[in-house]
Amino acid sequence: VQLVESGGGLVQPGGSLRLSCAASGFTFSRYTMNWYRQSPGKGRELVAGITSGSSSINYVDSVKGRFTISRDNAKNMVYLQMNSLKPEDTAVYYCNAVYGIGYWGQGTQVTVSS
Repeated sequence: VQLVESGGGLVQPGGSLRLSCAASGFTFSRYTMNWYRQSPGKGRELVAGITSGSSSINYVDSVKGRFTISRDNAKNMVYLQMNSLKPEDTAVYYCNAVYGIGYWGQGTQVTVSS
């Protein structure tokens, strides 16, 4: 089982980034996919989640209207489009797959700073 995140980096406030998570080794289409983030000194926070068929999508209040989660079951990919980024979005972002049990990626750093 592998979840590999990519797309993180340094961006100025107001900028955009698109995170990607490539999944392998399990039946991706059955799993709810989530993006979490963790900043120094804080616990891991659920940012966005999307169910297996994309019928239900949820966001933490602080990113609503700015972030969009999506998935492509044919490609075993999940994405997080992040717009209007703020310094408080700075964190390591993790991809998570859940279907009874859960899997985690290694994380990708997002830094929002001028």
